Amino acid sequence: MTKAVRSEDDIARCPWGSAPGVLRDYHDTEWGVPILGESAMFERLSLEGAQAGLSWLTILNKRENYRSRFLGFDVDRVAAMTDADLAEALLDPGIVRNRGKVASVRTNARAAVELRADGGLEAFIESFAPARTPRPADTSQVPTTSPESLALSKALKKRGFAFVGPTTMYALFEASGIVDTHLTGCHRRGVAARWPA
Repeated sequence: MTKAVRSEDDIARCPWGSAPGVLRDYHDTEWGVPILGESAMFERLSLEGAQAGLSWLTILNKRENYRSRFLGFDVDRVAAMTDADLAEALLDPGIVRNRGKVASVRTNARAAVELRADGGLEAFIESFAPARTPRPADTSQVPTTSPESLALSKALKKRGFAFVGPTTMYALFEASGIVDTHLTGCHRRGVAARWPA
């Protein structure tokens, strides 16, 4: 299946969100919806970094554990986490227990605090929004990176962020409505205010 799929409820969706369950709920209510607020953007940045090399379903199933372990993704509280807090997190089977990924959440929180002097994390990421969004008719036309995601990746790394590669940043663009890669036949196409269907 590479084109939008009509589900059993007679609604057309991207293939990955066509079956009932967690992925469909995420597809229909969150993916591609603009994110407001530092904590919300920081959560997405953190979860996209955790997902690198894994399935998004794995991360969605662990999201509530991440929220608990990382203090609701409150940037100041996460920035203040100790090495002992991170060591404890690595023992938690409710999150991805990768030392680099766990450490990157605190690293990125500290970098996000510093970024406030230049308008903050949300505005910084938004400043890399492309002038156009893709219009994929099937999954083979969905990009995995862009010049803008590469530029954002480089800029964030320069600011001290980790686990922010260009593919991960493109996924962040998709998740937060900075680009709209819902397929043109999907009922959610055009959900982001900046990109009409």
